[in-house]
Amino acid sequence: MTKYVFVVGGVMSSVGKGIAAASCAKILESRGYNLTCVKIDPYINVDAGTMNPTEHGEVFVTDDGDETDQDIGNYERFLNKNILSSNYMTTGRVYSTVINNERNLKYKGKCVEVVPHIPVEVIRRIKEAGNKADADIVIIEIGGTIGEYQNLLFLEAARMLKLENPKDVAFIMVSYLPIPKMVGEMKTKPTQSAVRTLNTSGIQPDILLCRAETSIDEKRKEKLSTFCNVPKDRIIAAPDVASIYDVALNFEKEGLDERIIEILQLEKREGNDQLKVWKKLSDKTKKLKEEVKIGIVGKYFKTGDYVLADSYISVIEAIKHASWFYNKKPVISWLSSDEYEKNPEKIEELSLYDGIIVPGGFGNRGIEGKIKAINYIRENNIPFLGICYGMQLATIEYARNVAGIKDATSEEIDKKGDNLIIHTMADQIEKINKYNYGGTMRLGAYACVLSNKSKVQKIYKDGEISERHRHRYEFNNKYRKVLEDSGLIISGTSPDNKLVEIIEIPNHPHFIGCQFHPEFKSRPVKPHPLFKSFIKASIDTKR
Repeated sequence: MTKYVFVVGGVMSSVGKGIAAASCAKILESRGYNLTCVKIDPYINVDAGTMNPTEHGEVFVTDDGDETDQDIGNYERFLNKNILSSNYMTTGRVYSTVINNERNLKYKGKCVEVVPHIPVEVIRRIKEAGNKADADIVIIEIGGTIGEYQNLLFLEAARMLKLENPKDVAFIMVSYLPIPKMVGEMKTKPTQSAVRTLNTSGIQPDILLCRAETSIDEKRKEKLSTFCNVPKDRIIAAPDVASIYDVALNFEKEGLDERIIEILQLEKREGNDQLKVWKKLSDKTKKLKEEVKIGIVGKYFKTGDYVLADSYISVIEAIKHASWFYNKKPVISWLSSDEYEKNPEKIEELSLYDGIIVPGGFGNRGIEGKIKAINYIRENNIPFLGICYGMQLATIEYARNVAGIKDATSEEIDKKGDNLIIHTMADQIEKINKYNYGGTMRLGAYACVLSNKSKVQKIYKDGEISERHRHRYEFNNKYRKVLEDSGLIISGTSPDNKLVEIIEIPNHPHFIGCQFHPEFKSRPVKPHPLFKSFIKASIDTKR
């Protein structure tokens, strides 16, 4: 019988539910259970693909081509396994299915209602994800906080599933306990209020994960136990830690795995060494002293006066994984491409970094700044990795400044340009003309054949690879020969040789651009080959 653990948030968003869910899965996996994780997003959007990254964070693409929330990426990295589209749902996706079912008479003439039909569809999806993964335990994260109106139907689904299987469902609330500076004391009242709000949905939390700057003390545990009706040994400290990968270790030390096993009445199994490997990595990262300085030239990290690193979270994690592999402490800086357009003299700050990444993106804002940055990187032999749009812009820069095509551009930047080095993919033209944008890009894993004796073939140690894509535009083969004649190497293509997937420049410490997103497949204990080669070059040419 599959067991289900719901992870919900109290007091505030961004409290760390995704990492908490992934960490719970990690420690239970180390006890010998097969785990999978499901993310519920309370948005009307059918998927995350149309959401602004500065508002919602990174769009994480699965192997089977779904545009999902960034927490799916956390699940993949913690469990070291691919998570499929069946593990992600939104309000829009659930409603679309119910409405389509009604139109197709699948309810056999019944009056279709928000309750019970929407929660029933949510439950169906949760069970489907568990069945596909052959999971002993499914951990379901409900986005946002329990007090939000849009979460009522998901909480209702959780309540109904608990009613159906009382011994097979557990609830964990991740709640924040503030320590106001003017007070100097950890306050439990916001969490008490959050639990009461959850109670109004007919749900009693089994476990409280207490997020705070420091560990919760015994006195606050006693208070929460009394007022929230949760046994004291099920109130788990979740203090701020140096790395997200330490969270699972902290939970294991607090006995969270034992509490969940006890609540779900699970048969105890022989564990494995996964947490030992995790702890070894954690211990290693704390001892690192030598730094490698990496700059990310992007445009999706400014939100008002704040920096939203979540826009490029998989890139950041991939940099960490590769840096740790080489026993280096990564120091990551955000470099605004808009600034290089407004203040061209600032471009020289790129020389302060050991390596530069230009990640993916869309639209024409800040693009000339990125092209100027790539030009400086190429001419000054700074290790470079261009991802998706970064690869396309590297090709445009090369066409302009090496091949002599001064007006080289992309159709995404200038639809009427004379020399469109990057143009719209043939199967995308009609979709764009019809404003059919949602879920219609080239998405998911595709094969790529690596050319003999290329740098990337040596990096991957293979002749054919599979990587994840998310794009509408592609390299224009009309310019392939002229750029190759100018020295650009096309080192990876689709199996039919029609799509350029990887470019590289010889006689450079590391200048590689890839049309796909390698960051999505990087893991803490298995860094991605392209990030490893990039970090290695950054270390070898350290300034």
